[in-house]
Amino acid sequence: MKLTTTVAISMLAAGSMLAATQSAPEISGGYLEVRSCDVYTGPCFANGEMRLAGKEAVLVWAVREGSWKGVPLDGLNVIAVVKTDDTMGDLHYQPRSGPAVLITDARAGAKQKEALADLARSLAGKLIDHVVEVKTAKMEVAIGACAKAGCASVKADNLVEISTRCLGDKDHLCGNEDTFYPPLTEVKDASPAFTEVATFKGTGLNLTWELIGKRSAFLAAFSR
Repeated sequence: MKLTTTVAISMLAAGSMLAATQSAPEISGGYLEVRSCDVYTGPCFANGEMRLAGKEAVLVWAVREGSWKGVPLDGLNVIAVVKTDDTMGDLHYQPRSGPAVLITDARAGAKQKEALADLARSLAGKLIDHVVEVKTAKMEVAIGACAKAGCASVKADNLVEISTRCLGDKDHLCGNEDTFYPPLTEVKDASPAFTEVATFKGTGLNLTWELIGKRSAFLAAFSR
């Protein structure tokens, strides 16, 4: 009986260790998404923008810890700037995809830059149709920098600049707002936020843009 009990306990312990190993993410961190249309809005406002706006997006992954395919990426960042021919995330139509420019962290080594680019393509899934350029930039990224997790700031040389804040009472325009569009990628604990400014001034997509004062951002966490 003692032997049977010991074996059972050992099996349970081994099973617990295996489950913990299987559930532990390989890589995790913060996520910021900014779209060129309101994502937190009422149907009347969303219908006014549908098929006219929301064709551009900036996705930022800030790795907190972990590695990707054996390459450590702790503390590094990668940005995807995506352009499509229609409103992204509109559930009434097929999921949108298009060309993208990837921007990798200048602090990364050669293998890390390759891993960051591959990570972004993997996490973006079908959103990125093809990568037209991969750039490198010095980055300053802070995601979830306030208690309500709606504040973020991103600066990538002169290519990308983003500033968001938490949504407040004055951001309700019709009183019927909700999260109309879901995030474009698989994330956890997504919260809509107010975009104070978002700019893209790079090449590769045949356009640049500047967005000011829209309810068009998500802050979240990612893991894989």
